[in-house]
Amino acid sequence: MLCLVLSLFDFSTRIGRCGYNAERVSILILPAKIRSIAIQGLECIPVQVEAEIIRGLPKFFIVGLGGIAVQESKERVRSAIKNAGFKFPAARIIVNLAPADVKKEGPSFDLPIALGILMASGQLEVPETMRSECLFVGELALDGKLRRVSGILPIATESKRFGYSSLFLPLENGEEAALVESVDIYGAETLNEVIDHIHGIKTIPVFHSTYSEDGETGEESTEDFRYIRGQEQARRALEISAAGGHNILMNGPPGSGKTLMARALRSILPRMTREESLEVTKIYSIANLLPPDTPLITARPFRTIHHTASSVSLVGGGKSPRPGEISLAHRGVLFLDEIAEFPAYVLEVLRQPLEDRRITISRASGTASFPAHFLLVAAMNPSPSGYDPGSDGVSFSIDPKYQKKLSGPLLDRIDLYVDVAAVRFDKLIGKNEGESSRDIRERVQRARDVQTKRLSCLGVFCNAEMKAEHLKSLCPIDVESEKLLENAVRRFCFSARSVHRVIKVSRTIADLDGENNIGKHHIAEALQYRTKYGE
Repeated sequence: MLCLVLSLFDFSTRIGRCGYNAERVSILILPAKIRSIAIQGLECIPVQVEAEIIRGLPKFFIVGLGGIAVQESKERVRSAIKNAGFKFPAARIIVNLAPADVKKEGPSFDLPIALGILMASGQLEVPETMRSECLFVGELALDGKLRRVSGILPIATESKRFGYSSLFLPLENGEEAALVESVDIYGAETLNEVIDHIHGIKTIPVFHSTYSEDGETGEESTEDFRYIRGQEQARRALEISAAGGHNILMNGPPGSGKTLMARALRSILPRMTREESLEVTKIYSIANLLPPDTPLITARPFRTIHHTASSVSLVGGGKSPRPGEISLAHRGVLFLDEIAEFPAYVLEVLRQPLEDRRITISRASGTASFPAHFLLVAAMNPSPSGYDPGSDGVSFSIDPKYQKKLSGPLLDRIDLYVDVAAVRFDKLIGKNEGESSRDIRERVQRARDVQTKRLSCLGVFCNAEMKAEHLKSLCPIDVESEKLLENAVRRFCFSARSVHRVIKVSRTIADLDGENNIGKHHIAEALQYRTKYGE
């Protein structure tokens, strides 16, 4: 008994020397916990922010595999708490972002970290239901204001999937988050507003979007097909490309109108569905490219790439993988001008996403996967010198060595090839304008609507996305058409992929003509856009 008393006396003496209160040590103090979320690629992972305050020398630790922006939140949170009128604890503070094996990036953890510290220091009491059913994200300014963060749309979408009922975020992100239904969005301008809401002093109203989806937003085309003189075959090929989502390569001398027609393609692309718009907006939100006044992108992206671009800029990457141009062109157009001038290793990175419609980026910090359903539009000159006139000053010859700069596997993934010769003088100065983009787009939209109805059960949006196993049931061809296709395969040694792409293009041509069945003339037209490059 005497030994036990002496032991307790020695223990309390050591506690006193270290500055602790014996009564406080005898009480188990649990860490404060609050919910947030981390983004990896397009995926979101629930994060529990745990804060604990221990007596000792003032020190602020953030653990849980946080990036540079997360570590820098220490100073933002410290100043924000003080300027909001609260006391920042002069003690040893430990903040844990669980799970600890998931990389956390960005400043969106500022708000939950600040709330966790206030809870752990006894200055804030958060109800249990709010701690378990609400998510908190937001960057803090030094004066306690909440700043806009990226990736809010996927965060709001995943919040609904994970079963959270409410999301607290900066007011600037309200319109974007409100696109997701069945999740209560609370937009706050300052840290004090969030605290007052939690204390019941002043409730933040649920955010209701005032954004109208009437009309298209994003970059619109300033080019119209009516101003394109001549080039009837190229115009027709671009219409087929837009209707079915088929990749296209235009070959012709400088000044023949390749770039003009590629830019005009935007004006005849079909309208985006709601699902497509949400997919694109998620990507731009994560890439922090979403304009503040445009919470939802409804115009198809058009990304123009210069031949000096690196493979990383196309694929995406970084320490924390971000989407590249391939993913930024999702559900839109990726335009490669002077494609033969691109380094071969850059072009080869297109092969996998063109086939799989998805790009996967692997880094030491983790793996991210982004969608890549894009329409590839490429343009090139027939030779290194560019313009190589024929005897009539209009036609041109092709340099085989220059053409071979494009690999066979890459060419095999292109559906339409079209030669774009220089425009004849009489057509160039003629007064008759061509068909307008509005009229062409109406036909394209009708054809795409037919495809959407036909392919809805497969989860794809256009003919170019059909799998090989679907062609027999969705693209039946008669005996005469099959014989014509068989003769072309034997003469031009088409690969199996080329045959499938010819059938898909013929299906799109039939849709443009308003016909249910693929005819011999549809196969013949599809073959004329490919046979020259199959020799």
